[in-house]
Amino acid sequence: MTYQTIIEPFRIHSVEPIPMTTIAERQHAIREAHYNLFQLPARHVMIDLLTDSGTGAMSRDQWAAIQHGDESYAGSPSWEIFETAIRDLFSFRHIIPTHQGRAAERILFSVLGGPGKVVPANTHFDTTRANVEYTGAEAVDLLCPEGLDPQLEAPFKGNIDLNALHQLLQKRSQDVPAVILTITNNSGGGQPVSMENIRATSNLCHSYGVPLYLDSCRFAENAWFIHLREPGYATKSVVDIVREMYSYADGMTMSAKKDPMANIGGWLATNDEALAERARTMLILTEGFPTYGGLAGRDLEAIAQGLHEAVSHDYLHYRISSTAYLGGALDEMGFPVVRPSGGHAIYLDARRLLPQIPALEYPGQALAVALYELGGVRGCEIGTVMFGRAPDGSEHPSSLELVRLAIPRRTYTQSHIDYVIEVCAEVLSVAERLVGYRITKEPASLRHFTAQFERIDHN
Repeated sequence: MTYQTIIEPFRIHSVEPIPMTTIAERQHAIREAHYNLFQLPARHVMIDLLTDSGTGAMSRDQWAAIQHGDESYAGSPSWEIFETAIRDLFSFRHIIPTHQGRAAERILFSVLGGPGKVVPANTHFDTTRANVEYTGAEAVDLLCPEGLDPQLEAPFKGNIDLNALHQLLQKRSQDVPAVILTITNNSGGGQPVSMENIRATSNLCHSYGVPLYLDSCRFAENAWFIHLREPGYATKSVVDIVREMYSYADGMTMSAKKDPMANIGGWLATNDEALAERARTMLILTEGFPTYGGLAGRDLEAIAQGLHEAVSHDYLHYRISSTAYLGGALDEMGFPVVRPSGGHAIYLDARRLLPQIPALEYPGQALAVALYELGGVRGCEIGTVMFGRAPDGSEHPSSLELVRLAIPRRTYTQSHIDYVIEVCAEVLSVAERLVGYRITKEPASLRHFTAQFERIDHN
């Protein structure tokens, strides 16, 4: 017999308290943080959906692996366990551990980037784009047309636009050091990339002698969507799907703080021996020795165990279904969301909800602040604040104005999500009264992390 209720495939072993706050307390806290959710102390947050990066609950076996960690500087047994776990899934010749994903990106683009270079992707996320542009290279997004329509129901809205990529490579292949596919596509609503698109992208890249790298933070979730949605994969295991995905790639960057369910860590992997040699030199200069790369041995073992757990069918069924539960409830109440639901997050369509707020008054920021003030729910703006500033300092509206509610892995129960649904209903009831923001202080890059805002008073 099949039951409708999808239970968490785990029991709660340890708990931490949630701070219960009032609206007045939250209004004061966000004002003190200059209306920047990243600057808000976590002790003032009730439900923290800012990111799924490093915020999940590690398993009993991961904590046991931490106790087993060996802290030898060079050649630790923990490195061998880490390396074996990665090779079992991804099969790249060179594995370079880093303290998190953006360190892998920084090393990769420091080697491949530079003025005059162009790095196409389905959609670069914030740190990826910043690391490309920091070298003087140009980051170009080539998202498929379906991905630009938040309301369109399509199975693989994270795909790269193959026609656009072909045109770019025809004109400038000599300037393209690599093509990046982000799986799942974080900036585009957590949407997956199909196996067909990965394979076709690989063939196109290789026909021009250009390597393909996968930004792999949510590789297991992407594989599960292929298992669910792509013809020919319903009977294949996630492990086999992952191995096929990476058979088409020349390398990968990884934040182990997402699907591998660790609190820290990452790696760069490649089949390019010359690139690996240069990357290891930079690793030693900035991260650590090649067999620990800025991580403790205990972290290496926690990541290795997390990789085994990330590809569990029971876990992925629960993970994707519980995220869809939130998305379905919001869609049913008329709250505009990116459809279909992504794997790690639900993306609220701030442009559609708040048409009275112009893009350069940051409707996503207005929505994110309202969610916090009314219910203590912290989300993340993914719109003009994050992506609206060009390298030359000019500002332009982002193609999408979203607020991401990222679900930490194995952290919140259904009652927590039901509470988030109630908060969203309250925000929906006052949406027409929300106003925009202006930036009063910002850094030269990655401004969403530290910018300061003030509300715009039109009276």
